[in-house]
Formats: sequence, C-alpha cells, structure tokens
Amino acid sequence: MAQFTVNPQRFDPYKNFKFRVKWDGRYVAGVSKVSALKRSTEVVEHREGGDPSSGRKSPGRSKYEAVTLERGVTHDREFEQWANKVWNFGSGLGSEVSLKDFRKDIIIEVYNEAGQLVLAYKVFRCWVSEYQAVPDLDANANAVAIQNIKLENEGWERDYEVAEPSEPSFVEPA
Repeated sequence: MAQFTVNPQRFDPYKNFKFRVKWDGRYVAGVSKVSALKRSTEVVEHREGGDPSSGRKSPGRSKYEAVTLERGVTHDREFEQWANKVWNFGSGLGSEVSLKDFRKDIIIEVYNEAGQLVLAYKVFRCWVSEYQAVPDLDANANAVAIQNIKLENEGWERDYEVAEPSEPSFVEPA
C-alpha cells in the first residue's frame, strides 16, 4: 500500500467538477455527473437483563447506496449495452440476461484543477438497475438531452495506490 503523505502547500479542498469514470479498462465518454458514494450501517440495539434502563448499540449490516451516472445523449452505446445485459427485451427465451458479465467493477477518478489524478475509488460488482435512454423531450426547451444509469453495487473502497501529486507552479517570465 502507498504511503499516505500530505501536501503542506495545499490548503483548498478538491473541487467536484473534474472526474472520469472507467469500466472494462476504458474511460466512458461524456459522463457529466456521478452521484455520491454513500455507505450506511444499521444500528443493532441490545440490552442485557442486568443493565440499567438504557441500551447498548453496535454495528449491524452495512449497505451501499446505488450510484447514478449521467451524460449527454450521443451515439456512444456503453450505457445501453450494459443495461441490455440485465434485460434485453425481445432477445428470446433464455437469453434475456447475460449472467456471465452483467456485473462490472468501475473506477471513479477525481482530478485537481491542474488535471492531476488525486483520488480514485473502486466500486465493486455493479449492475444496471435503471436505464433512461432519453429524457423528457420538449420542443420549447433549450437543454442538453441527458441519459442515465443507476448502478447497484456491493461496496467501494478508496484506491490508496493513488498518491497526492506535486502541484505545478508557473514561473514568471523575466
């Protein structure tokens, strides 16, 4: 595991607008929004008979919230192809689901303002539970058409191999 070091010159937190998503070893084109990575752990309350009236609390099962990816509609078929692995309408009896490869691990990378990789998270055993091919269409609107997929997952972890980079500095011309 990489040694965690802190950049003493960095004061500002990282921004949320420079990121990329990767699966199957390739970056996915045009992803413009990724929902938060969120984990919650159930609370198990218990009390022994000889305890005072108040109880004790301990951790129970942990669950991971689904991750939603959004992007503008293009000819790229990555979202659709993955969603079709879970349910491919009209493909015939016995071939509606691609059981062998409907799950994928994804990587979410976060970059600093200079475009340097600063954080990465691995999200495990994802599969598409919702797919929106096109949004509501409106002839009076002035907006980008957005598609999205909702990814159920079985957990995530930070990639500690991603070390904090040395930040660039510009030299003033003489």
